[in-house]
Amino acid sequence: MVKKKTKRHWDNPRTEALVKAFSVLRGGAEIKNFLRDLLTEAELVEFGHRLYAARMLTSSVHYNGIAEKTGLSSTTIARVKKWLKGGTGGYRTVLSRLPKGR
Repeated sequence: MVKKKTKRHWDNPRTEALVKAFSVLRGGAEIKNFLRDLLTEAELVEFGHRLYAARMLTSSVHYNGIAEKTGLSSTTIARVKKWLKGGTGGYRTVLSRLPKGR
């Protein structure tokens, strides 16, 4: 029997456990260590670039400028923009709470 994918197949008990894992960490050093254990170096770099791209998109930086500074493809930048504008609000929440600049 094939499992039917739902619209929110990512929202499941394993994802909830991952969210809980982040919530029990204390401070940036613990989060950084957990992320390094959880993800490959390439994944960490990629996710950092995506967050940076989201910040640049909110500053109206053109795709070419973002691609030049991050190495992200225009497809990935478009995906970040899609989630920034119409996603669940995660990018907007994080960006509003981070200090400006970096």
